[in-house]
Amino acid sequence: MAATDIAPVTRYFNPAITRVLYVLTIASKAAPTRVELDAGTDLSNEIAELSGFQVTSGQIPTPDLGRRFTSSIPGRTSADDSSITFYADEAGEDVRSLLPRDTEGFIVIMDGGDVTGQPMDVYPIRVASVGKMRSVGDEAARLQIQFSITSEPAEDVAIPTAA
Repeated sequence: MAATDIAPVTRYFNPAITRVLYVLTIASKAAPTRVELDAGTDLSNEIAELSGFQVTSGQIPTPDLGRRFTSSIPGRTSADDSSITFYADEAGEDVRSLLPRDTEGFIVIMDGGDVTGQPMDVYPIRVASVGKMRSVGDEAARLQIQFSITSEPAEDVAIPTAA
């Protein structure tokens, strides 16, 4: 008897689908309300690049005297260094006014779009730095905001119904 195939997925391309919000206040990161999400700011149209925003686990070696092979068990989890690169405005009227250094809140990532019932991730954040990316190449001016993830993110939380 052959193993059962994993169900095929509907593949998608992130641009024009994924939504990224900055939300100042969420009472329960495991269950944000539609009112809380709607009070946030949709950052999606100004994002040039995302990095991090992924939970990873350390590994703890568990050697024993009876074997040469060293097995391991999952260790502490953490969020990778995380940043979002935004386009900059010549007059400075850009994301800097919304997310200056030390700003706290939540980054909400809706990979499949803002669709009721689909999963989203909620990252409690503090802005660590706002870096100006300068270049003499053929590229738009950008800002890289680095985030500290301040507590365990809530992953795969169902998106609440729109009002």
